[in-house]
Amino acid sequence: MTPFGTRLRQLRAERGISQREMAAGLGLSAAYLSALEHGRRGKPNWALVQKIIGYFNVIWDEAEELQALAAMSDPRVVIDTAGLSAEATELANLLALRISTLTGEQIAELRHILEAASAGNSE
Repeated sequence: MTPFGTRLRQLRAERGISQREMAAGLGLSAAYLSALEHGRRGKPNWALVQKIIGYFNVIWDEAEELQALAAMSDPRVVIDTAGLSAEATELANLLALRISTLTGEQIAELRHILEAASAGNSE
């Protein structure tokens, strides 16, 4: 699943809407919507995100959240380490090899480390 797909599923559940109903309302197939929720499709484009925002009639913060989640929901990420250190390339490859074996706790810890490093670089 992707962050966007997880949130989409939550919104549907909160409102008691089936995939089939939502897909019909958006002019999509239920199979496509299912694949989007489960991360078997690439991240949704801007136009689709806007249609979903309109479908759920969400505003401001929730709309921004959906847009941010969509941007962070590409299930097939490519990390370009050209021009970076050998250590950076090794880290990217190690993550690609091992991410499927990490626990939720380990992923949260790595995410915290990366977010903290990013916050330190922006100051």
